[in-house]
Amino acid sequence: MGVAYSSGAWTAKEDEGDAFVEAWTEFARWLSTMPGAGTARLTRDLSEPRRYLSFAPWDTVEEMHAWKSNPEFRQRMGAVREHVADFTPSELELIAEV
Repeated sequence: MGVAYSSGAWTAKEDEGDAFVEAWTEFARWLSTMPGAGTARLTRDLSEPRRYLSFAPWDTVEEMHAWKSNPEFRQRMGAVREHVADFTPSELELIAEV
C-alpha cells in the first residue's frame, strides 16, 4: 500500500467557525509531530462556509493507525469536535497522481 490519508468532513456549529479552525489548527500541530505524518490541510467550502474538509498524508497506514491509537488522540480530537455539529472521518489511499 502506498501513501495513506486521514481525512475528515466537518460542519462547524453556528457561529463557531473561527473556534473550530483554531482548535483544528492546534490538533494539526500535534499531528505534525507524529512519525510518518505529512502536512495537514484544512479547506472550507466556498458555497457552504460552515463546511470544511481536512486531509493529511501519512507515509504508511500503520503510522496513521499508531497516531489514532495514541492515548492523547481522543482528548485532542474532542477539543476539535466541541465546535462541530457533524463530523465524518475517512481513511484513504492514494490510487493515482498526475
